[in-house]
Amino acid sequence: MKVLIRRLDPDLQLPAYARAGDAGMDLFAAEDVKLEPGQRAAISTGIALAIPEGYAGFVQARSGRSLQEGLGVANAPGLIDSGYRGEVKVIAVNLDGSGLIDIRRGEKIAQIVFQRVERAEMELVDELPDSDRGTGGFGSTGR
Repeated sequence: MKVLIRRLDPDLQLPAYARAGDAGMDLFAAEDVKLEPGQRAAISTGIALAIPEGYAGFVQARSGRSLQEGLGVANAPGLIDSGYRGEVKVIAVNLDGSGLIDIRRGEKIAQIVFQRVERAEMELVDELPDSDRGTGGFGSTGR
């Protein structure tokens, strides 16, 4: 799959896979941001994408920064639709209860995974077919 990319910040590294077999490409901060505990911010990445129709980009947290600092993606996963052509931003959140997260320009802040998505066609019915689960919701299978 080919994704067209527009560089909005000429000095910033482009998204890249860190290792062979990785599913996510690293996204880099285009600005310095300080996040107090519980604070959120839309962090610029310095890129815009043209994702092919039938695909979407899903922005997710990086496991290392999540574990070590509490850096998360507030709307995880963030969704980049194929029709969007604006700057990709990461809606980051500091999930740590007491520590400041100091994000520096050029640092890895999240990752993006590209996946095929299907368009659904809704069909209105009076009753839904039975299933093993039925209407069992949260906690219906135990702990």
